[in-house]
Order: sequence, then C-alpha cells, then structure tokens
Amino acid sequence: MKKAAVLLVLPLLLIAALAAAGDALATPSEDFREVNDDIVDDWGISRTRAAGKDGFYQVTSTGFRPVIAFESLGVEADIAYRLGEQMAAKYPDRIQRAEKIFQFARDRVLYTSDTDQFQLDEFAQNADEVAAAIEENGTARGDCEDSTLLLAVMYQGAGFRSAISIAPGHTAALVYLPEYKKSTSFELAGESGWIWAEATGKNNPLGWVPKELVNAEIAAYEITAEDIDSAAPEGGMVTAVATGGGGGGGGFSFPFFGVIGFLWLISLFRRRRPR
Repeated sequence: MKKAAVLLVLPLLLIAALAAAGDALATPSEDFREVNDDIVDDWGISRTRAAGKDGFYQVTSTGFRPVIAFESLGVEADIAYRLGEQMAAKYPDRIQRAEKIFQFARDRVLYTSDTDQFQLDEFAQNADEVAAAIEENGTARGDCEDSTLLLAVMYQGAGFRSAISIAPGHTAALVYLPEYKKSTSFELAGESGWIWAEATGKNNPLGWVPKELVNAEIAAYEITAEDIDSAAPEGGMVTAVATGGGGGGGGFSFPFFGVIGFLWLISLFRRRRPR
C-alpha cells in the first residue's frame, strides 16, 4: 500500500469530486475510488463514513472498531509508527516520552474541519497520511479523528498501549500510563491507569479531560495490529470511566445509546473542537 502517496493524490481527488455532476464523487486516483457516493481506500474502508461494517470506525448497533488505525499497524506500520519508535529512542523516560508524543501531535496537527480542508462533510485520514504531511511540511491539517489516530499509532510505536475512545460529538486517544499522577485517569474494563490524550486544543496538557466526561462512561477500543476487513465489531469495545476526582456531574452512560443515538454522535465528530 502506498499510504504516503495518498496525500499527493488527494487534491486531484477533491477537484474531481467538486467538478463531478450531481451528487456523485469521482476520482482519477489509484488509491481512492467512489463506491455508492463514499470515498473508499485501497483496503475497502470508507473514509467519508464512520458507520457501517466498512466505515472507518465500523460503528454498528453492537459497538465500534477503529479499523482505520490498523492501516498503520503490524505489517502496514509505516511513518507514524516509525515516529513513535524515534520518540522511544530519544526519550527513555516513559512519562517524558508520553508527554513529548502528545505535544508533537498537539502542536503539529493544525485543527481544520473536513469541510474547510476537503470540502466534504467527513473525510478521515489515517495516521500515516497525517504523519507524511508533517514530514513533508512540518505540520498537517486535520480534525479530532486525524490527531487521535496519529497519537494512538505513535504511542504504539513508542512501546505504549493505546486506545481510541468515542464520546458524544468527539473522539480522542488514551494511553496506558498508570505511573502518571498529573491528571485524572480512566479505567478500561476494570483496569485503571489510562490517560486521556486530547490534542485538538492548543493549550491542552496530556491528561486534560473535558469536564463533561469526568465520571461519565464512554466507549473505548484498545488497538493492536488487526486484520483490515469489514468484520462486525465483536468483543473489542469496552466501557471506560474517569476515576480520581474532578467535577462533571452526571455525564452519560454508553449503554443508554441505541443505534440511532450512536450514529448521531459519530456524525458530530467534525463539529466539536474542545478548548
């Protein structure tokens, strides 16, 4: 797969999309193709839709599986994973390493909505596409799922366990760092020590948590190298809850959401930028 080359063909893709007649999207790209008005990548994953078995987060009635993350792990590991490895070599102290990775994503990914960047309501970039833009230009543009994927994969490359979480209107990464005492931590499936990594706010430190998520349950998926396919999510999603102080009030309980509510919260990813 030529993941790094994707950024080079995206301008052509978007020009073709804007020029196409009617509602159809067309592309001359070898890397993306139009399928039923979705833009689909080489792995058959829709980049313009989070929901469904071929959506980039595979949101279904039973949960979610962030399949787009697996495009940058295992045999597909490339630029983003290598950046994590470089951080591990440069910063042997785990806490310093985790903070430096967070700061890298926070400072290098300039928050830009998909509407502004791609003239599309939704377009998810995988971690290597974002990392390639950073290597090429010093910065990349993206929204919450783009910085989340970069963080989650870089943490993997740097030797950390990482997860992807979703909450109403938002997504963020989690890194397993039980020795980190500077912030509230989350508990995933009974295991505490997961730290929220929210890179879309330029003043956020590692561990900053939106107050509405403290004492609230969210959905999370710990990522490892998995097959990139259209499998229904089974067993990977867990409930995460913040522990250790802070306000936030009632929050929400993930099981409360039915299919419609779940799809609705995914559709709001592009609309919320935490400060």
